[in-house]
Amino acid sequence: MSTAAPRTTGQDRLWSVDEHLEDILAAVRPLEPIELQLPDAQGCVLVEDVMVPVSLPPFDNSSMDGYAVRVADVAGASQEYPAALEVVGDVAAGQADLLHVGPGQAARIMTGAPLPPGAEAVVPVEWTDGGLGEGPVHGMRARSLGPEQTSGQVRVYRSAEARAHVRAKGSDVRAGDRALEAGTVLGPPQIALLAAIGRGTARVRPRPRVVVLSTGSELVQPGEELRSGQIYDSNSFALTAAARDAGAIAYRVGAVADDAETLRSTIEDQLVRADLVVTTGGVSVGAYDVVKEALSHVGDEDEAGSGIDFRKLAMQPGKPQGFGSIGPDHTPLLALPGNPVSSYVSFELFVRPAIRALMGLEDVHRPTTRATLAADKALTSPKGRRQFLRATCAKGIVRPVGGAGSHLVAALAHADSLIVVPEDVESVEPGTEVEVVLLG
Repeated sequence: MSTAAPRTTGQDRLWSVDEHLEDILAAVRPLEPIELQLPDAQGCVLVEDVMVPVSLPPFDNSSMDGYAVRVADVAGASQEYPAALEVVGDVAAGQADLLHVGPGQAARIMTGAPLPPGAEAVVPVEWTDGGLGEGPVHGMRARSLGPEQTSGQVRVYRSAEARAHVRAKGSDVRAGDRALEAGTVLGPPQIALLAAIGRGTARVRPRPRVVVLSTGSELVQPGEELRSGQIYDSNSFALTAAARDAGAIAYRVGAVADDAETLRSTIEDQLVRADLVVTTGGVSVGAYDVVKEALSHVGDEDEAGSGIDFRKLAMQPGKPQGFGSIGPDHTPLLALPGNPVSSYVSFELFVRPAIRALMGLEDVHRPTTRATLAADKALTSPKGRRQFLRATCAKGIVRPVGGAGSHLVAALAHADSLIVVPEDVESVEPGTEVEVVLLG
C-alpha cells in the first residue's frame, strides 16, 4: 500500500489537531477489495451494489400451521355452524409436488410451505378441530405422535378472507431490486440477506490488520508479579480492544523494553501481518523515549514517503505524537503517547479514523453533539490547546468524570464521551453549551 509523505517541518512547530489528522487521512488509502465467504465478510464494507436474483419469498407460502382452503368454502363458518371440508393431504415446507385444492377441499399446510394450487387462504389450525371431531384444537402434534390424519374431514370454525395468512411472492424483495448498496457494513442482518438471495460470497474491503505495541521497561503483563517501580501494561490491551471496536483485526504485542534496536526489529517482524502499526509510549522528550529514538531515522532516502515524523500538537492530553510509514510497503505507523488517557484519546482522534479510512468508509469520525455542561465549578483549559475531557453525556447534559490528569484510568473507564474545549477558550462555566464527542 502506498502512502503520501507527511509534511515536514521544524520540530519546534506546534501542530493543530486538524492538521495532524489531515496528514494521516491524506496518507491512508482504503485496502484493495477481495472476495470473501460470507462468514469472513462480517464487519467488512461492501464495494459493489448487490442485486436480487430471485424474489423473496420465491413463492406464495403459508405464515401459519393450518389448512389451505378456498374462501367460498369457509364463508360464514362459525362455532355453531362449522364448514366441513375434505382433507386431500399434507403440504410441508420444501415440498415440490403440490396437491390441488378443489371445491369443498382443504390441504393441511405447514408454516413456510407453498400455497397449493386452488387454495386462496390459510386458516390457522386453532380455528379448526384438527380433523379430530372434538372441537377447536390448540395446535398440530408431530405427525408420528398425533392421531390427526392427512385425509378425512376437518371442521373449520371461522371464515377467512382471500390471501389471509399467506406471504406473497416477492413481499420481502423482488428480483431485480437492489438488496444492498456499496458502502454497507456487513453485519448479521446484511449477511442473512445475502445468504437468503443465494450469495455465498461478497466483494468487500477486508478488515484492516492492526498491530499494537506498547513500550517501556517498567511494564509488566497482567497476572505477573509487580516489583518496585513497575506497572501493569494496560495500554496495549485498551488499544487492541479499541481497534477491534473500530472494525479492525487487531494483534497485541507484549510490552517492548526501552531498547531501540529491539523495538525496530520487533516492528519489522510484525509488518508481515500489519496494515497499520500503533505504538504507545516513548514519543516525548525524555532520555528513554525509545520509539522516538528507534524510528526518527528509519526512512530510506531513496524511498519517497518513508519515515516517521514526531510532532507536538496543540492539544491536551496527547501533545507528543508521531506519524509516518515504515517498511517496504510503506505501512502506516502512528506513535501515541504512553499515559493511558493520552493514549486512548489519541486513538479516538487519530487511529480510529485511520482504521475506518482503510475500511473504505466515508464517515470515519465518532458522532458529535451539543450538550449543556453540568459541573460544580468552571472548567479551565490551557490557552492555545484543544482540550478533551472525559465525561458522561445523557439527555442533553454532559458531566466531567475525574480530573484532567492523563494517568487517570479509572475515570476513563466510566466515561462515554469527551468534552471538547476549543483552543481559544480558557474557561467554561457551568450551563454553557459545549461540543461533545460520543464514544459509543
